Amino acid sequence: MKRAALALLALALSGPATSAKLTLEEALASADAHPDRRLAESELALARADRAQAGSRQDFALYLDGSLRTGRRPDGDWKPDNVGRIVARKPLFDFGRSGGAVDAADQEIAARQAALLDTDNLRRIDIMARYFDVLLADMQYAADNEFMAVGYVSWDNAVDRHEVGQISQPALLRLEADYQDLRERRNASLQRMRASRQRLAHAINRPGELPADLADPDLRGNDRPIVDYEKLLPWVQAHNPRLRALRAQLDAADARIGAARAERNPTLDAEVIGGGYSRDSVTRDELSAGLVFNIPLYQGARVDAREARERALKMRIQAQLDGLAFELSDALLATLQEIEWLRGSGRQAAGKQIEYRDWALERARAEYELEMRTNLGSSMAETQMAQLRRKQVEYRLALALARLEALSGGSLPPQEEKKE
Repeated sequence: MKRAALALLALALSGPATSAKLTLEEALASADAHPDRRLAESELALARADRAQAGSRQDFALYLDGSLRTGRRPDGDWKPDNVGRIVARKPLFDFGRSGGAVDAADQEIAARQAALLDTDNLRRIDIMARYFDVLLADMQYAADNEFMAVGYVSWDNAVDRHEVGQISQPALLRLEADYQDLRERRNASLQRMRASRQRLAHAINRPGELPADLADPDLRGNDRPIVDYEKLLPWVQAHNPRLRALRAQLDAADARIGAARAERNPTLDAEVIGGGYSRDSVTRDELSAGLVFNIPLYQGARVDAREARERALKMRIQAQLDGLAFELSDALLATLQEIEWLRGSGRQAAGKQIEYRDWALERARAEYELEMRTNLGSSMAETQMAQLRRKQVEYRLALALARLEALSGGSLPPQEEKKE
């Protein structure tokens, strides 16, 4: 049976696999290369490009202006009237147009930076969850394999007893059916081992490199103190990256509204022109400089429509912000309650289960040595299930604390020093 189990385990991990033990820290360090983070980085790069474009509206411009043409003189002759000019123009004042665009772009950059932080937090939680899934799948397989081995031994012994007439055919069939159920459960656990490793490989952006061995993580942070809900809620409202992103987008909407309204304002540019002409004229200057102003008198509904659109976008962002505030408040309470439950009754129940199963295993070993009973395999499997339950509590607690940090913007508020 052990040889068959090892063969099935090798089949489950078939394909490229890493030989060294993968640690949780190494897995978390791979988050930067994941497609989700690269997507968030591209959004930030786009926002910075939009900022550069908005700022370029006040840049100095130099261009060549020319025309090739001919004109008829009063004497009836056609003469060339070609023009070549170099024009230098610098916007001086646009009375809010470019300023509003720059402010909006700055706020969009802040929003994308907050979104990138949120993506990093989500990637960290996902990697931790996938890492723990592999460890739990391995433990579940080990327990199910032990249960199957016990079922097989019981059925195999029953075959011999049935041949000498000690048990009936229905009893033998029941034991075989029990063994087949245990075998099916073990094979399902085997498949979960393979599937969980593939999900972890994708989470750390190593497709095709299935980690064979994982190191048990050090979760000493599971016992760190945290503040209560009333003190933590204002911190979350101030530091949560999703809230910060929406607030920045709200400020960007205000800036865009101001920029749209500024389209009704005049503009003032400085211009220097150097020209060459194929035909002399007293009205033409080879070099000129001046101020160029534009005062809008009528623009139809263009400005009003743009302003109305930006106001509608602002209303949508405000609604999203208000809804997210409710959602985060509920998520914070649920996460704190889960942490309290896991640290309290969850740990206590798992610990007592371990204590009882250790005692039962020692008793089973003693009875086995005295050849009184043969339930040692079942006791070992039950002990593994108890250890699995304890690991589930600690892994779930680590994920809950990671979610709490993500809600808080990556760090929890400092603890107040106790007064003696």
